[in-house]
Amino acid sequence: MVRTRAVVVAILAAASLGGWSLGRVDRGTSLETAVVVKAVDGDTVDVRVGAHTDIIRLLGIDTPETHHPTKPVQCFGPEAAAYTKRRLEGKTIQLEDDVEPRDLYGRRLAYIHVEGHRFNDELLQKGYARLLVIPPNGSHARTMLAEELDAKRGGVGLWGAC
Repeated sequence: MVRTRAVVVAILAAASLGGWSLGRVDRGTSLETAVVVKAVDGDTVDVRVGAHTDIIRLLGIDTPETHHPTKPVQCFGPEAAAYTKRRLEGKTIQLEDDVEPRDLYGRRLAYIHVEGHRFNDELLQKGYARLLVIPPNGSHARTMLAEELDAKRGGVGLWGAC
């Protein structure tokens, strides 16, 4: 409980220092259409964009590990991976970029829109993910923090199981 509070305080402090600018989107947002070919785990999917494929790491969230080379399978990781697979595989989605387009592993960083809403938020709301904001990406941080806090208060998903 103390650790959870410390994490929340750290997130709020970081957001305050940024003047909540992370929670605003001032630039025009364009969405690119793709098809999800495979859910790698809860927060990573392979997509087909036109004639090429790409690995997408969902922005703003972190799901428990299921395939990490040095970490064991974490509590609620298999459930998060199964949910992402069930919701996204074979579906046409839209990709929304933020400031930094790729991570150090070369994966494209994006928010995924499916059936008219942001899937990243859905994972937070249902307790399949924790908030993870890595500047400069954080266009939806304010909204996503509120969603995580609601899930925590409700003991939803990993917040009740782990």
